[in-house]
Formats: sequence, structure tokens, C-alpha cells
Amino acid sequence: MDWPISEVARMSGVTARTLRHYDETGLLPPARIGANGHRYYEEHQLLLLQQILVLRALGVGLPEIGRILSEQVDEVDALRGHHRRLLAERDRLDALAGTVSRTIAELEQSRKDGTPMTINRPENLFEGVQPADYEENMSDFPELAEEVGRRAATMSQADADAGHRERTAQMIRLAELMAAGEPADAEPVQAEIDTQYRALTQLRAVSAEEYRAIGRSCVDNDAWRTAYEAIAPGLATYQRDAIEAYATTRLH
Repeated sequence: MDWPISEVARMSGVTARTLRHYDETGLLPPARIGANGHRYYEEHQLLLLQQILVLRALGVGLPEIGRILSEQVDEVDALRGHHRRLLAERDRLDALAGTVSRTIAELEQSRKDGTPMTINRPENLFEGVQPADYEENMSDFPELAEEVGRRAATMSQADADAGHRERTAQMIRLAELMAAGEPADAEPVQAEIDTQYRALTQLRAVSAEEYRAIGRSCVDNDAWRTAYEAIAPGLATYQRDAIEAYATTRLH
């Protein structure tokens, strides 16, 4: 039995575009290509796709995944290895959840005591954290998602960690401005947003309306909002408002 690429995309949650990319790079060729030019996958390819997605969720780049898949012989042994990695990742995420939980408790206590807001400052808070699927996290922005996914696929873990640390540092700087009472349209805040916007435009052109939509996603996208709120409560809304002000005054 085999399945067309559209069905595999539906079952796995991976876009057909990504599956075609996996084929083009030799990572996951289909079992066959039909007379209509469509790709078809059998059980063996689905098992390989499962392994690819597990390894991507663990932060392994596509070149390294290709090496792992080419060197492994027994599927059961390979799955046992992935299972060990998943258990280790579970333990690491449990520890991360504990850190965020303690931060929440400290912030709630500071509010009860009437003391100034404390900002969570572990620069490595997100070290080792990789989105399970970059395209999925940016599903509302398919062109950006494609470029981000393509770049993420070639990243080493060290590069990914450095990127996460820089994004965390950006959020902390914004949180400090928010805690200092700077309005979202204040010049120091807008300077931070300008840095973020210029980083985005290195990937592709971003219109004012698209940037506004990205700002709204800081609140509407669960994963993004959680990341901002782990730094300081209210930061997701602050970032959204700052982007709205930037788009209105500088991108009109």
C-alpha cells in the first residue's frame, strides 16, 4: 500500500513543500513517482519520516539526520536510540518547566509584596530548544516559514543555540524597557524593533501589513506568547504594540 504526498502531508503535519525538499536533497525519496508526476510513499518511507521528525524535534539538523539515516541498519535499534533521546529531552524540558514555574511564583510574590517586577534572566533559558517544526510555528507566514525552515535545516546545534540566546536577549531588553515604564512607541523600544525588522528583511522583504501580522502573532500564537510571557508577564502584548507603532510610523 502507498500514499500520495498530499495524504502523507495530512497524516504527518509536514507540508508537501517540505516533503518535496526532503526528496530533492536525497533525505527522503518517495517509493515511486506516478505517471501523473505525483510522489507516493510506502510504509518504509513513513517510518523514515517518523525518524526525521523525531530527530528534528530533538534539534538535529538535516545534514546530520541524513548521516544518521545512511549509517543505521536496523530500524528497531534506531528507534531505541531515538527513544533514549526523547527520554533525555523530556527530562530537560521538565527542568525547563521547573525554571519557568519558579519564575512565575517569584513574579506573583513580587506583586503581592508590591515590590518592583523581577525579570527572568537565564540567558540560556532556551538553549537546546528547537521548534518541532519551524514552518508550523510560522504557518501564517508561508514564505518566511519556507526561508526560516531552509536556514534552520542547515544549522548546527551551536548555531541554533546562539540564535535562541540572541532572541532571548532581545526579549529581555524589551522587558527591561517595559519595566522602566517606556511606552511601546518610545524611541529606545522602536530601536529594538528596528533591529528585529532588519533581521527579518535579511530573509526576504516584509511589508508593513505583514509585520503587523507578525506582531499580532506574538499574542495570538501560543508558542510565541508562551516564550514572551516566560520572560515577563505582558511582554507579548508590549512587543505587539511596539511592532504596530513601528509599522505605522516607519513602514507606511
